[in-house]
Amino acid sequence: MKFENIEKIADPEVVAIVERALSNKDLYLDEVERLLKCRGIDLYLICLAADYLRKETIGDIVTYVVNRNINFTNVCIMNCGFCAFSRDFRSEETYFLPIEEVVRRAKEAYHLGATEVCIQGGLPPKLDWEFYPKLIREIKKEVPNIHIHALSPVEIWYGAHLSKLGYDEFLKILKEAGLDTIPGTAAEILDDEIRKLISPGRISTNEWVTIIKTAHKLGIPSTSTIMYGHVENEIHRAKHLLILREIQKETKGFTEFVPLSFVYEEAPMYKYKLVNNIKAGPTGEEIIALYATSRLVLNNYIKNLQVSWVKEGPKLAQFLLSCGANDFGGTLINESISSTAGAKFGQYMSPKEIRRLIFDAKRIPAQRTTTYSIIRVFKDINEVSDIPLEKIEWSEEKFGSYFRLIKDERFRFRKRV
Repeated sequence: MKFENIEKIADPEVVAIVERALSNKDLYLDEVERLLKCRGIDLYLICLAADYLRKETIGDIVTYVVNRNINFTNVCIMNCGFCAFSRDFRSEETYFLPIEEVVRRAKEAYHLGATEVCIQGGLPPKLDWEFYPKLIREIKKEVPNIHIHALSPVEIWYGAHLSKLGYDEFLKILKEAGLDTIPGTAAEILDDEIRKLISPGRISTNEWVTIIKTAHKLGIPSTSTIMYGHVENEIHRAKHLLILREIQKETKGFTEFVPLSFVYEEAPMYKYKLVNNIKAGPTGEEIIALYATSRLVLNNYIKNLQVSWVKEGPKLAQFLLSCGANDFGGTLINESISSTAGAKFGQYMSPKEIRRLIFDAKRIPAQRTTTYSIIRVFKDINEVSDIPLEKIEWSEEKFGSYFRLIKDERFRFRKRV
């Protein structure tokens, strides 16, 4: 793809970087940083290039997964500055779902047509490490065909620490129990200076990378993420993207890349000004630049770029489909972490609404599995799925929410573990 005479209106440096990316060349750190700083006509240019690469690599299909989030506890020993979800064990707003309740929710999701449950939680004190494999085992026993996408690298770190096992040994136990894939969350920004500011005491960059690589080498794929728009800048984002690229070159274990905007309203480090120069999340241009740049940097290695409708809202998420993205994420049914931080679009989006947004973007929706096998392609906006979830009106009373859980005496933490 050539941009004839584009140098007359765009920065020639940006044009040269874009042409290198379109020639399937790996971009250097300074080039990635430059793309992330693009604004105006340069931003339009990299979006056009990212959209072109997406079409050449993936085509016009936009995928989504029917899934349910189950955050089994909000009790956590960490005090991450960006997290409004977690509570100290002494708080009156704690909850811990017993295994039978998690299994019930997984079974309900499966009967509604979900193919995946995504399970994550806080790090409660004095947890019996065997809770993790037992939870997975019990779900698989009751719902053998559901895909279990569970336990972030920081939870794997915690389980390995509690069990006094190595990461490989602990992950093998989880895999034998039925763990299918893991979320690549807890990445935030893969730079230890930034991590010390926003999440002191949390796992280091090296620990995150080691856990992810170990999982991949054991045949456990993962997603990859970035959480940006707080105290980092473009060079940190650029380094983060290149770390992910190098991991994928080695392991080929990432299924997708998911940029996650910092939701600031209720985040402690913003609300109480715990960190100097904290930003109120990324600007719209920063979001667009990150998506377009991610496609140009990762296209040869991580082909799937997911929009977060929870973080960005449906309309911006829809627009990002023209900036290199090809996946619309999941239905979620229950979303807690972003909602507690102040996100306005959490909880649930129906498969029908996801398909409408994709059709309106002049693309073709398709339901997928967690690992991107296509279940069904929808050719017409009037086409409907036969899964029960399509016919059910979501309500907080029926499916619950974080704000109901923290008031539900049945699930109060009370040193349950």
